[in-house]
Amino acid sequence: MSDPVGLIGGSTGPLRDGQPGKAQTEPTDGEAFRKALFGQLREASEMRQDADKAVEDLMTGQRTDLEGVLLATQKADTAFQLLQQMRNKVMEAYQEVQQMRV
Repeated sequence: MSDPVGLIGGSTGPLRDGQPGKAQTEPTDGEAFRKALFGQLREASEMRQDADKAVEDLMTGQRTDLEGVLLATQKADTAFQLLQQMRNKVMEAYQEVQQMRV
């Protein structure tokens, strides 16, 4: 299975030194996560726009390859589902933090 959003095997994350098990030791302020998240949102949006354009071109007769249209729509759907799962995990983490006693 491919990684349409690009989160698997990217250059960011705890394994970026190429040494499995070695955690990232430098402190972060969340800026890298923010950049990665917004980059993935932008990429998923572009995939959706490409899929919409492909469907429109197919319906108007400007395009004849049904496989390409199906592939574009499937990639956009997979990217959206992945972002939706990320959102659900972030919301679960937020709710856990809310329930912590200080």
